Amino acid sequence: MDFTLDIGGLVEGMVDFMLDNFQPAFDAIDLSIGLVTGSVEGALLAVPVWLMAAMIVALGLWRVGWRFALFAALALLVILDMGLWNETISTLALVLAASLVALALGVPVGIAMARSGTVEAMVRPVLDLMQTMPPFVYLIPAAMFFGLGKVPGTIATVIFAMPPAVRLTNLGIRQVSREHIEAGLAFGCTPRQLLLKVQLPLALPSIMAGVNQTIMLALSMVVIASMIGAGGLGNTVLTGIQRLDVGLGFQGGLAVVILAIILDRITQSFARGGGSGLGARLMDLFRRPAAGGLRETRQKRS
Repeated sequence: MDFTLDIGGLVEGMVDFMLDNFQPAFDAIDLSIGLVTGSVEGALLAVPVWLMAAMIVALGLWRVGWRFALFAALALLVILDMGLWNETISTLALVLAASLVALALGVPVGIAMARSGTVEAMVRPVLDLMQTMPPFVYLIPAAMFFGLGKVPGTIATVIFAMPPAVRLTNLGIRQVSREHIEAGLAFGCTPRQLLLKVQLPLALPSIMAGVNQTIMLALSMVVIASMIGAGGLGNTVLTGIQRLDVGLGFQGGLAVVILAIILDRITQSFARGGGSGLGARLMDLFRRPAAGGLRETRQKRS
């Protein structure tokens, strides 16, 4: 007797069942994700070009340094000269919206994994599946459940980019030393206070590294999601492939690289903690007189 395990047919049957019985839930998710994505994109596109560029350069100056700020200014001028500013902002909006949703879902799951070994044992295989599945596979159910456009692209991006946030949140909380936990308990912390005031602050560098990786994966997936109508720079690259236009494809790819470098360096600075470069020096100038005045006051009182 021949026995064949038809996994493809089983999955197809599950998808059909979900489409027949859970369409209102899918409509609600579509509306919620569409609201988030549309709001972020509308807000970013409403900002004048010069103001948006100035904000990015100022953020780079504060968090990284003047050399990176100069690079960011020149890179944004290159994007503007290529005529891809609106596409770049659309891609940025999709990345930010997908990253916000991924972090809103992933960080609580990571906290639950850190607090329960059973939850970790259940979630870890799911994360392994999410990280090893080819990203193109996510486009199929997203398009079937939500059609074509920015919403299915955002949902596929969320699924692809969420695992690092979950894993690194779990890892960061588990790496908090026993001495810190015992000290918190000795001061009478409740489990909630211990999490919010001891574990999460000490795990923040690891969590921010997860934020960085989530944003990078979201950016890579947004380009792939252009195949189901996500738009942005991915659409420029896809058009270059369809037309065999090397120049157009290279311009879209270069804009993606520039956006990836800017996002990566800025988010890494938050993971390290504290600003650097000219921004940090300016902050020190404001701190020193106050500290000096406090010392003088103490000397006079003594």
